[in-house]
Amino acid sequence: MPRISVDERRARVGRRHRLAAGARCDDVTEVARSLVVLHSTDPATVYLAAAARMVEPKVAAIEQALYEDRTLVRMLAMRRTMWVVPAETVAVVEAACTKAISTRERRRLVKLLEDTGIAPAGGGEAWLVEVEEATLAALDARGAAFGTELSADVPVLRTQFTYAEGKSYGGTQTVTTQVLNRLSMAGRIVRGRPRGAWNSSQYRWAPVESWLPGGIPEIDTGEAQTRLVESWLRSFGPGTIGDLKWWTGLNLGEVRKAVERLATVEVDLDGVPGLVLADDVEPVDPPEPWVALLPALDPTAMGWTERDWYLGDHRAPLFDRSGNIGPTVWRDGRIVGAWAQRRTAGKGTGGGEVVFHLFEDLGAEATAAVEAAAERLTAWIGDVRVTPRFRTPLERELAG
Repeated sequence: MPRISVDERRARVGRRHRLAAGARCDDVTEVARSLVVLHSTDPATVYLAAAARMVEPKVAAIEQALYEDRTLVRMLAMRRTMWVVPAETVAVVEAACTKAISTRERRRLVKLLEDTGIAPAGGGEAWLVEVEEATLAALDARGAAFGTELSADVPVLRTQFTYAEGKSYGGTQTVTTQVLNRLSMAGRIVRGRPRGAWNSSQYRWAPVESWLPGGIPEIDTGEAQTRLVESWLRSFGPGTIGDLKWWTGLNLGEVRKAVERLATVEVDLDGVPGLVLADDVEPVDPPEPWVALLPALDPTAMGWTERDWYLGDHRAPLFDRSGNIGPTVWRDGRIVGAWAQRRTAGKGTGGGEVVFHLFEDLGAEATAAVEAAAERLTAWIGDVRVTPRFRTPLERELAG
């Protein structure tokens, strides 16, 4: 059985995830392809993750790909998580993951509508279809719209319901978000340009055809799952079956079937059995030394569930209770610290200095490289306030 060392895995991260200086590029869509998809649960992650991999990072270039060229599409997919997906990969992701999620979530919403009395018993699906069609008609008339605008056109969207009654996280909301999310999961509408700065999550909605002419093509589910697994192995391999199951959100049987359809080789990952594509066993050339400041939920940091080879024993300060990683400092394919944006005294609520904490002595040269990266990131973020959606112990401490 071939062995792939930790050093080799780290070298692959530097090159394939475009973190080493010589691997970076200014094509934002190509950056996303290198990672299969970009995390978008926290909207700032998209910009910060792309910027960390660009030669000359510019907000305008990222927005151009997202909202003008429309070569990237924001959608719910693997693990019921929000992603930014290259346009040519949308059909694969939709068929592999989103359809099944959509079916489950639609069933849940229909039950909620009936349980709360919004729709009569047995009439939840008919109620939902009627509201969806009215919403789509309003959206077609506007071309693009925020949820509040659509609820003005379709007043039934303002219908309220109570969720998680008696729980600390419970409350009351309208069905607007529920309906729009279900239409998005069904591949009928997409999230467009947000209101405000680039870290905003108040998205406009648009018909899917305005992003993808002709809509999302149909692909066989098994074929799509195989292509998704192959993409992950090409970008993140080697990895374990557990890594694939976790990252894709597929069940174990689906992952195994997808792997069986591919030409793979079993490899030894320091005593743990792993997989790599059959044409990807040979080592890559080690990249030049590099450092990177990666955002919370960065695709590289969240790429595997077996993380000891790049995380070490630093899990506790870097993750929240739900397993979401905060902002991290990387050196040559491993996590060596954390960073945060500390609010500058007297500057109100915007902007702030990027500060960091290192878990070890990296030496003068590497430490200077981290300092320079923090200064560049401070200047790049400018007056925007970046607070991770899921805050971790060390990020909170550094942010002050």
